[in-house]
Amino acid sequence: MTSPDKQRLQDIAADLIERAIKAGADAAEASVSESRNTELSVRDGKLEDIEGSESLDAGVRVFIGKQQAGVAFSDLSADGRAQSIERAVAMARVAPEDPYSALAEAERLCDNPPEIQLFDATVWSPQELEARAIEVEEAARAIDGVSMTDSAFASFGQGAAAYATSTGFNQGWRKSVFSYGASVIAEKDGAMERDYSATSARRPADLRPTGEIGTEAGERTARRVGPRKIDSGTLPVVFDRRVASTFLSALCGAISGPAVARGVSFLREKMGEAVFADGITIHDEPHRDWGHGSAPFDGEGTVNRASRIIDDGRLTTWFLNSAAARQLKLAPTGHARRSMGGPPGAGPTNLHLEAGAMSRDDLIGGMSDGIVVMEMFGPSLNSNTGDWSVGVSGYRIENGVMTYPVSEITVAGNLIEIFARLVPASDLEFRGSINSPSVLVDAMSVGGL
Repeated sequence: MTSPDKQRLQDIAADLIERAIKAGADAAEASVSESRNTELSVRDGKLEDIEGSESLDAGVRVFIGKQQAGVAFSDLSADGRAQSIERAVAMARVAPEDPYSALAEAERLCDNPPEIQLFDATVWSPQELEARAIEVEEAARAIDGVSMTDSAFASFGQGAAAYATSTGFNQGWRKSVFSYGASVIAEKDGAMERDYSATSARRPADLRPTGEIGTEAGERTARRVGPRKIDSGTLPVVFDRRVASTFLSALCGAISGPAVARGVSFLREKMGEAVFADGITIHDEPHRDWGHGSAPFDGEGTVNRASRIIDDGRLTTWFLNSAAARQLKLAPTGHARRSMGGPPGAGPTNLHLEAGAMSRDDLIGGMSDGIVVMEMFGPSLNSNTGDWSVGVSGYRIENGVMTYPVSEITVAGNLIEIFARLVPASDLEFRGSINSPSVLVDAMSVGGL
């Protein structure tokens, strides 16, 4: 596999900008991305499927006064570029005016991006992918109670991207990703349960061992057999770290600048106020080496930096792109998220909730009656009020001990109240772009029988 060439993508982005200005745009931005991926799956120790994919895509957004339009396309031939630019300019001429629409101000652009380690040149052959997938599957199938494999997989990929503007910005980056995991099935008395485990990292050295992943998948699955329903009531709930990041994702949506500017956020009046309990801190770290969400600059090319989104429980910032910042009469925060051919959104990079002092077992041990949530299904959120509910499965807690599996239940509450009472455990691990330790909420509405 030939590694994607970021300089080639920067050259394409520069050409698209030049074409857009010549076609009549007052200003323009261009994004170009390339990816190459291979994924392989096995079942019962035998190769089941192998897929390779390659893509080269581009997007252009053009401005004519306060009118804007964008296109995304994959035909990067000379004719394809010309036709796409022509379409974008034609659409901009008839688009409604947007008073907040413009490129990021030139003085905010990142003219000296930091060097971040995001690319590992290791290439896994099909044979290596198959060997890793089989190792994961064998470890999972070795667990008593596991009866069959749903899927065991291994994959790796490489990608590059570039972003350029007519104000003189043109930078690129390369990233890699490696992963493997398994989903297996356990059966008892004709009833089947499924669970999984997986690991993903930008370099192989940061992956968890194949045997550990397989064993975790098998043990999680075997423990789920024979779930029961429980009576409805108000109970303390521990959310395992695998699902606790859902609360951070909800927070990100609520402090997204575009949502706040539209008035559709349950936190829209909470800037500077205590949203979480004292001592709670949530970090965003865009420049972490090998981070899943790392980026040397934001999606508009502006400077980004580490920040405490929640500092000692208090909300310190919105996620602001340039348009939302103009609408709210605030400075951009470097949180723009690139949208291929469209206006940027806003969001975090590497976000995490700081670990607490107590272990998950200690949190559970302090509960006389409650549940541990291991999986969620179909969450529902009213973005204006924060009312939230979700279907869950997990385990019953009785006298400080996890006893039997439970399923077909719901938990519900208001996120403003949940955030204020959330207690983090000490088991934080960095496994993705949004990471959380397990968390305890001391009282939630639980719907069962």
